[in-house]
Amino acid sequence: MSPASTPSSPLPLYRGFTTTAQIDAEYNAGAAVPESASIIERWRSEAAAARGKLECRLDVPYGPTLAETLDVFPAASADAPVFVFLHGGYWRALSSKDFSGIATALGTLGIATVVPNYALAPSVTIDEISRQCRASVAWVLRNMGSGGVVVGGHSAGGHLSAMCAITRWADDYGLPVDPLRGALLISGLYDLEPLRHSYLQPQIRLDDGIVARSSPIAHVRPSTTPLHITWGGAESAEFARQSSSFHEAWQAAGNASTLAPLAGANHFTVLDGFADPQSELCRWIAGRF
Repeated sequence: MSPASTPSSPLPLYRGFTTTAQIDAEYNAGAAVPESASIIERWRSEAAAARGKLECRLDVPYGPTLAETLDVFPAASADAPVFVFLHGGYWRALSSKDFSGIATALGTLGIATVVPNYALAPSVTIDEISRQCRASVAWVLRNMGSGGVVVGGHSAGGHLSAMCAITRWADDYGLPVDPLRGALLISGLYDLEPLRHSYLQPQIRLDDGIVARSSPIAHVRPSTTPLHITWGGAESAEFARQSSSFHEAWQAAGNASTLAPLAGANHFTVLDGFADPQSELCRWIAGRF
């Protein structure tokens, strides 16, 4: 075969990845954890138990559509600090009702918890999901924010929490420039580009515009909001790289962030710390107030 007819190497889809299978191997967290379905069922059981024993106000509207509701788990004090938890599910699964258990340990620390719901892909875009989550946080800031508000989330919720951290709150909502006491980002996605080449694309339907608008790493701004960026030590190299890259971008803008994987945790057990008020996750939240 002459040099002119030698087959060329496949063009990369993203970074060094040349096939969807390679990207899926990094980002299909459920496939990587065989017991993921049973862990999600445990979350649901813990959530139902929390709603049964804790004071709560469920399905409080924060926006005009049916999906825009939030579940409030108040603390004893009316001006208690608040943690807003944005759930994961790769923007196309799960709901606020699956994560009521997040409130249990934080309540023992005197921290109220709010778990927003949002519409899911493919019925809405990630742009719209980001808008809804920002609206839910704005509602909390206006209605429950006297004791301070921290936002945090897991997986897609880590992405959505980062979108809240970069929000121009004064320009878009008439709130203080940096109204959040902190943001806790757990196993998040901060550059959406690889996901348009993944098994998720038929549902999340990314295009150039959505990737550009809704990749938080492309919109980091100077901010006084401190971040704690974490992921499971047993997660894939791409989850670690996404977290490290966002930490570097946040610090490059002159902002404060800490970066610390949770040793031995996978993409699902990374949330186990919310069951223990003395865990690293709970202690970081409590330390913002």
